[in-house]
Amino acid sequence: MKLRSGSTLFFIFLLSAIHGLAFAHADHDEEDGDNGDDMRLEMIHRYSPHAKDHGVHVEMPPTQQELIQELYRHDVFRLQMMAQKRQQNGHDQGLNSSSNSTRRMDMQIKHSMVMPMNAGWDYGFGQYLVKLKVGTPSQKFLVIVGTGSDLTWVKCRSHCGKSCGIRKGRIERNRLFNRDRSSTFKPVPCSSKMCEFDLANMFSLNKCPSPLSSCRYDYSYAEGSSASGTFGTDIIRASLSNGKRTRMKDVLIGCSESVIGKGSVKGSDGMLGFGLGRYSFATKAALKFGGKLSYCLLDHMSHKNVTSYLTFGANKKAVLQGKMSYTQLIFSDRSVGAIYGVHLQGISVGGQMLNIPLHIWNPKLGGGTLLDSGSSLTFLTKPAYKPVMTALTKPLTKLRRLSSGGDGFDFCFDPRGYRDRLVPKLVFHFAGGAKFAPPVKNYVIDISPGKKCIALVSATEGPCVIGNILQQNHLWEFNLVRKTLGFAPSTCT
Repeated sequence: MKLRSGSTLFFIFLLSAIHGLAFAHADHDEEDGDNGDDMRLEMIHRYSPHAKDHGVHVEMPPTQQELIQELYRHDVFRLQMMAQKRQQNGHDQGLNSSSNSTRRMDMQIKHSMVMPMNAGWDYGFGQYLVKLKVGTPSQKFLVIVGTGSDLTWVKCRSHCGKSCGIRKGRIERNRLFNRDRSSTFKPVPCSSKMCEFDLANMFSLNKCPSPLSSCRYDYSYAEGSSASGTFGTDIIRASLSNGKRTRMKDVLIGCSESVIGKGSVKGSDGMLGFGLGRYSFATKAALKFGGKLSYCLLDHMSHKNVTSYLTFGANKKAVLQGKMSYTQLIFSDRSVGAIYGVHLQGISVGGQMLNIPLHIWNPKLGGGTLLDSGSSLTFLTKPAYKPVMTALTKPLTKLRRLSSGGDGFDFCFDPRGYRDRLVPKLVFHFAGGAKFAPPVKNYVIDISPGKKCIALVSATEGPCVIGNILQQNHLWEFNLVRKTLGFAPSTCT
């Protein structure tokens, strides 16, 4: 059985973000009004009280420090998985689209699809949830945004019992998708070319009990969780920013009858595929709305009830606090589950460019940089980490040092006498002259009462990863057709 990454947000979304996901508020049947608006999904952190309102219960770590330790363990697993994927896949695969179709989309798509999201610090595990409506009539689910995964799946009511041939496992929640009640659900036949070839990279099982059997999968994640069931297609409904609803038709959906393990899938109804493979929700939604998707992650210290959105299409409602900067995206989706890469060319601290070997930024030499909303923390490989930390901590040497306590951070201190202005400005310099200068609170964070740490982590090898805490309070816009990344400071509301 192979391993595949799960997880957020964001958008990484995508993606942790992200650790992130979204919801369609409108319940009326005014649909397909997508000729002038974006599609929006509300992003809700898995520990949000809104998640509990929808029946998702995940045990909150008892202390903030234990929460950070959990985030660190999750991110280390995720980093190892992404490093493996980068070695296996190509490094410059864009979304398949001819120049003519690109021009048509730029001219014709005027609206977008948007999804809301809540801040995650009060809730814990750096993964966001989105609320989806699946099938006809629609059935509601709260699912994790899987930034490294193509497959969208929901926990499903089993109607075949032992004949399914799946591993024993229990569906923890009572909210299950009933495919028999959806008039628009269409199973993918096991004997079809789609099952045998197209879905091979999504862990379709080769054996067919009978020619009329549904195509089955056994999908595993790096954290040890797995989901198995049958493939089908159905409608997913979401809100437009004009208050109407839109329908995403013939979306590939996994009907998971067995879900095993904790990790990414714990406490949710399923997973929203946010990779960039042919059959992912992100690819289908982005192409429907002009090839663009964007998210804006709230400050991790924001109040629980503040909401932001994951948006497909032109995000006209974003409140920006500066001009958009643009750089090139690098996609790695030769097989499945694209990862969002960027051309980082250097890092400066306090206005001084640091002496970092250029091969660290070169994906062809095992380096590169990933923008991942599915990871909370930011990882820099040692040749970049050491000079960055030396420059950042030099003005803080007079503060009393504290042990990390297993948090994964090398520099922690007593905040008495500390002010944000003591920390020099950290700037990431991208190809094309774009500069990302996160606020100090994004990389000097509170670990526990009386303890702050610089939230950068050393990695031994592989790509550097810009996690979702560092991305906070910025709008991130991905143009999957033109392969560009735009970003700007934003209130995210």
